Amino acid sequence: MTHKINPNAHRLGVIRTWKSKWSFADKNAYKGNLKLDFFVRDFIEKKLRNFYVSSISFSRDSKENYIINIATSRAGMIAGRDGKGVENLIKDIKKIIKKKGLEAPKDIKINIEDIKAVYSDAGIVTAEVIESLEKRMPFKRVLKGITENVMRERGVQGVKISLSGRLGGADMARKEFIKKGRIPLSTFRADIDYREGRANLAYGVIGIKVWIYRGDIFKK
Repeated sequence: MTHKINPNAHRLGVIRTWKSKWSFADKNAYKGNLKLDFFVRDFIEKKLRNFYVSSISFSRDSKENYIINIATSRAGMIAGRDGKGVENLIKDIKKIIKKKGLEAPKDIKINIEDIKAVYSDAGIVTAEVIESLEKRMPFKRVLKGITENVMRERGVQGVKISLSGRLGGADMARKEFIKKGRIPLSTFRADIDYREGRANLAYGVIGIKVWIYRGDIFKK
């Protein structure tokens, strides 16, 4: 029998790395660091839900600085005028840390990475699918249109988008997917970007899964 494995977790240590790096963290602080990353990630995902955020990663340096890296296609909207958006976000994060009763880091920094090739990033594509479905666009048109845009992107060799739930408001839930090109899930060197998401509609929740194959990665 086969087992379904998250493509990102399947490639950890091969072509992927962890989203939380605590190179200089104390061994006894593991529990607190894990809680801190969990609550901060959950807050940022909800706060920036409509800002096309692709990924959120954390790191701690030797000076006990807490660094949050946000990859998005709308960097200017998050940063705001004169960086006030980032300052307000840091203030809100400090409030969440205090509310949860966690140990506050010495300093919090936010780095915003602007993604140029938006249709080669599964996180951005997932956000666009969610936005389109919540605007009540027909799901088949959404699947077809976004898939064509992804395949036009340079370097993309395959894409698969899956939707599950009460599609089109039907009484019975079902699953629909569209696939173009190759998606070699069993190949470790295959650079497959994978994301999951949820579209909240009036008649229920639609689950979304996106796979994008961007070629193979060969290391020396």
